[in-house]
Amino acid sequence: MRLKVTAVLAAGAATAAAAIALGSPPSAVAIPPGPGVPPSGPCALHGITDDVAESADTPAGFAHSSGVVRALTLFIDFPDARATMPPSLRFAEFFPAATEYFRTSSYGRLSYLPIPLFRWIRMSRPLAAYGIQRGTNFDPASDGGYHALAQEVVRAVDPMVDFRAYDVINIIASPNAGPPATRTVLSVTFSGGDMGMKTADGVPFRNVSFIWSRQTGLSAFRVLNHENAHSFGLPDLYYTDGRHAPPPVGHWDPMDEDWGPSNDFVGWHKWKLGWLSAGQVHCAPPRGTPGEHTLTPIASPDGTKIVVIPTSPHTALVAEARTRGLLDPAVCRPGILLYHVATDVPSGGGPLRIVDATPHSGGCFQASRYVDPELTDATFRPGESYTDPASGASVTVLTENPDGTYRIRVTPARA
Repeated sequence: MRLKVTAVLAAGAATAAAAIALGSPPSAVAIPPGPGVPPSGPCALHGITDDVAESADTPAGFAHSSGVVRALTLFIDFPDARATMPPSLRFAEFFPAATEYFRTSSYGRLSYLPIPLFRWIRMSRPLAAYGIQRGTNFDPASDGGYHALAQEVVRAVDPMVDFRAYDVINIIASPNAGPPATRTVLSVTFSGGDMGMKTADGVPFRNVSFIWSRQTGLSAFRVLNHENAHSFGLPDLYYTDGRHAPPPVGHWDPMDEDWGPSNDFVGWHKWKLGWLSAGQVHCAPPRGTPGEHTLTPIASPDGTKIVVIPTSPHTALVAEARTRGLLDPAVCRPGILLYHVATDVPSGGGPLRIVDATPHSGGCFQASRYVDPELTDATFRPGESYTDPASGASVTVLTENPDGTYRIRVTPARA
């Protein structure tokens, strides 16, 4: 039985791979020389190790984020919210677009292979009986919540699926299950550590994303990229503690805003995920001498991508060039993006914060109600500079070169 259904899964994988192969990858996805490497050196800051965080070293238990990632993709519905479409159509809402996004953002270093089981798995109880709300946890002691959902899903597919063959799991609900995403965003990921549940294959059930309803906007599939990035170790950049405050990152990274037009990952995340080669990261350690650096825009696969300026054992100021590109169509003020990274601040607490070059301006991109406009013109232009008042680290934008690169001068932190 397992072999027969494994063949069905393989056929689904072939279908997905064929769909992905239909379009030629854009030129921006050319693989630069050499593989990406995990962060290392004096600028690879340590920090939180038991959860998603900005720490350079992602702990064991999370999925690898470069090379081939195999994603088991399952579909669920409920007695009171029965699917009204074939699972293949629900699958097509995310793929091949999510795969292409990862391939482009990683410069070809992440080959994301979704492997679908094209059948609706009917849950035993109405949706309300599971008590799924925003913030519902995975509690093995509860007969509801995500643990109960996961038990039923695993029970249904365990005889057919070898979970050891997969790196991440996507459980996609029928879009009519639960409230629309414009009212409440329920999608969630349980990643990294042991959640107290194992499959019949003996592997922990983890790095699982539950995808609900439908996002809105031009690239609604990116909710899956956002959720899977948690399985790779990335934290939420938006505030999750209920505070009423402007977004710390806005539309500069999908770990904050993943609605509306597309947006690429910041360079620090690309480094953390292993998408940059060692030479694409420049380090300016404390008490060093000032120096000049040439940054190639994030949209291009080659050249130096970030300059990291540590400002304490757990914090850094990071500089990168952001221009309009395939994954950054909303960039309306090209230039140097500066941000503070804190590897000891938990997910949802503001571990990464953009430095706004034009505070209180109202922003320059106001074409989408799903993009908070204030930070859209946060980049620094030639002749502008920023100094971190606490550490003395500073960045001055010297020139925008004819080839699209930017020359900056960096002064390291005092201590």
